[in-house]
Amino acid sequence: MNAAAATLLRPLLSRQAARVSWAGGRRGVHIEKKIEGLGIELPTAPLPKANYNIVCLPPGENVMYVSGHLPIKPDGEMITGTLGPDNGGLTVDEGYDAARHCGLNIIATLKKQLGDLDRVEQVVKVFGIVSSHTDFKHQHLVMDGCSDVIMEVFDKPIGYHARSAIGTNTLPLNAPVEVEAIVKIKPE
Repeated sequence: MNAAAATLLRPLLSRQAARVSWAGGRRGVHIEKKIEGLGIELPTAPLPKANYNIVCLPPGENVMYVSGHLPIKPDGEMITGTLGPDNGGLTVDEGYDAARHCGLNIIATLKKQLGDLDRVEQVVKVFGIVSSHTDFKHQHLVMDGCSDVIMEVFDKPIGYHARSAIGTNTLPLNAPVEVEAIVKIKPE
């Protein structure tokens, strides 16, 4: 092959090699190694609790919509309760821990759905709902549990996301927190 042909083919070959690296089964395990190095144990990816998909990735698109995840610990036990220590409910620290477990479950779902967490291009938005007594006003601090674990795992800029945190009077299965996410995915 002459130099001119090599110059013309180089961009095509590099794009094809990039596709082969995903499609050929080779995985980039940088994020998985980071999780291991942080001593984080991912739970088994949860299944839907009713009639819906755990994720939706419309054909031909690269944005994955992740359904609401509950605070299920690696042993399968779910954290339950309502936030509001002044009314006998959970404390901010307990809520933070619950939101962290929601985040870990979202990460476990992404790993199961994508096969490789290095395919996450950007965590775009996290939406958290906190079951709260009416006098509890710290939903934003509870949701830091989810945001912090996403940042630990994915770091800036990938993990840095927009976020909403709202309070409600009840959640399914007596969960104290439910979190959903929108995630941009690298093409296969």
